[in-house]
Amino acid sequence: MNSNWKQWVYEKTAKPLFLSIDPETAHYLAQGLLSLTQRVPFVFPILESLTSYSSERLRSKVAGIEFANPVGLGAGFDKTGELYPFLSRLGFGSIEVGTITGQGQPGNPKPRIFRYQEDQALINRMGFNNPGADLAEETLKNQKKNSVRGINVGKTKLVSEEDAVHDYVYSLKRLTPYADYAVINISSPNTPGLRNFQKKENLIQLMQGIRSGLGGKFPIPTFVKFAPDMEKEELKPLLELMPELQLSGVILTNTTIDKTVLSRYPNVEKEGGVSGRPLRQRSTEMIRYGYSILKGSIPIIGVGGIDSGEAALEKILAGANLIQVYTGYVYNGPLLPVRILEYLDKTMKKAGVNSISELVGKDRI
Repeated sequence: MNSNWKQWVYEKTAKPLFLSIDPETAHYLAQGLLSLTQRVPFVFPILESLTSYSSERLRSKVAGIEFANPVGLGAGFDKTGELYPFLSRLGFGSIEVGTITGQGQPGNPKPRIFRYQEDQALINRMGFNNPGADLAEETLKNQKKNSVRGINVGKTKLVSEEDAVHDYVYSLKRLTPYADYAVINISSPNTPGLRNFQKKENLIQLMQGIRSGLGGKFPIPTFVKFAPDMEKEELKPLLELMPELQLSGVILTNTTIDKTVLSRYPNVEKEGGVSGRPLRQRSTEMIRYGYSILKGSIPIIGVGGIDSGEAALEKILAGANLIQVYTGYVYNGPLLPVRILEYLDKTMKKAGVNSISELVGKDRI
């Protein structure tokens, strides 16, 4: 059964159920079903086989890390690390856990995530709900690592901007021993003041402080995640700082606070960030611009509106070494990674391309 038929079955069975209930409830239902498949003989191996795809053309080495394929699951889906053992076997080349903060926190009041199905978009104002670095450490250290694992860290809401360095260092010290790469999240719109760290002087002070707190250098490849709402003249000096700050790469982009991208605007939730299909063009433009500045000196992870093989290829051609899905996964379900990978591999084979890395920044094939 090819991926088109598998997707048809999903569209007719599980998807209507998930989309009929509250988004956060649907997420916990999916989590429970994943756990259940582990306890029923043969079920999870079947799911794993349906969602897996392998090809040498899809393998690449990015920031010194070997990736079996370029499709990762972005931060926000597995906020605790508890889902990693399941998700890491469902076709992804990497799973990014988090965002984790130094202290555990409940996040913003519910409801805090909203679907806009006509746009294949979400607005979320989750607010970094997570168990905190100590509990996350206990979860991760007892797991077997099946694929590349990233750890995304942010600032605890109650911690002041002046004390943010200590908060980030606390999380990184506890979590980096169990991860292949780290992400410093300074771009979520749901933690007050967080985006202030995207100002050049603040970014320098934050990263130098974190490095100092970690003994003078980052222990594993470390990325920084930027917002899509920055002007090019704001982003350019930050990208040019990356070598000086000893950062291994950038993630472009986080969610946007621009609600005009939604067809129901202005009748939408006022607070929170928009993700999904309406972000696709903007994030691709930022990736293309970022690649023109970085010129391949450090890698880019591309995020925003990836819900098909075509959207994934667009990001890679614009300059993304790796891509991540989140909202597309929510709407399209567990077969999205395999559909993307099949498309990429078929496209490369037809074009006579031997490695996904050959496509990065080419703009067309």
